[in-house]
Amino acid sequence: MPVLAQSRSATVSQLRLEQADDGVYLSAQVQFELPGLVEEVLDKGIAIYFVADAELYRERWYWTDLKVAQATRHMRLAYQPLTRRWRLNVSPVPITNAGFGVSLNQNFDTLEDALEGVRRVGRLRLGDIAEIGDDHVHPVSFRFRLDTSQLPRPFQIGVVGQADWNISAERSARLPLEKAK
Repeated sequence: MPVLAQSRSATVSQLRLEQADDGVYLSAQVQFELPGLVEEVLDKGIAIYFVADAELYRERWYWTDLKVAQATRHMRLAYQPLTRRWRLNVSPVPITNAGFGVSLNQNFDTLEDALEGVRRVGRLRLGDIAEIGDDHVHPVSFRFRLDTSQLPRPFQIGVVGQADWNISAERSARLPLEKAK
């Protein structure tokens, strides 16, 4: 009997909403361990992709909460065999092979250092304070996942039903809007 894919034990350990002069930002910390199968694929030079999504709501007593802001961060992690370094690309839009567009590129010496960059979602800009409102507490929904839809086609077919490829975490909370330091 086939075993259904279970979500890896990924958790959102920290979630923080802060207001700066130029907008409202969300910071999050995700805890997960990379499965051996995914590490093998990375060692062969094939990139893997992560996606972090955040939604911010305004509470309404007469209807369902109103979504006032939404942001997405795409991350591409790849091993560069020639330089023996890990590269992490971070972008607000999906990263394609046609070009990286506007993205932040970081190089790391070890896989663990690169994974720390993936686990720490810092200052994800949700929008201006005028758009969001001046409420002191906002409901926030945060999702983090390994995006298998951007893998090469042979891997997309092979990952169906394998629990190692299902890394995801989700957390919803009512967060106070803190002033940035």
